Amino acid sequence: QVQLVESGGGLVQPGGSLRLSCVASGSIFSIWAMGWYRQAPGKQRELVAGITSGGITNYADSVKGRFTISRDNAKNTVYLQMNSLKPEDTDVYYCKGSFMKYEYWGQGTQVTVSS
Repeated sequence: QVQLVESGGGLVQPGGSLRLSCVASGSIFSIWAMGWYRQAPGKQRELVAGITSGGITNYADSVKGRFTISRDNAKNTVYLQMNSLKPEDTDVYYCKGSFMKYEYWGQGTQVTVSS
């Protein structure tokens, strides 16, 4: 059974930074494509950033140049470095791991950007 556990969310002022972490257990992490998604109440979950098993990254237009996704396969961890945060980045952020037909989600971590 694969488990994903996010951490690093919290309250930050506009312009500030946060780093989210997602630790995976129960499988060979290095073969999984990983992604960070976010969801506001009443809205559809959207992709923020993704990284393949080979390290290729992609980003939503709204976060390009501000957010960076990375992975450390030795630690079974994927990160999301978020800089220049804006109030509209306020959401619950979820980590997802996928491989072929399998996908798993973490429980989510709240990010609130407010003065």
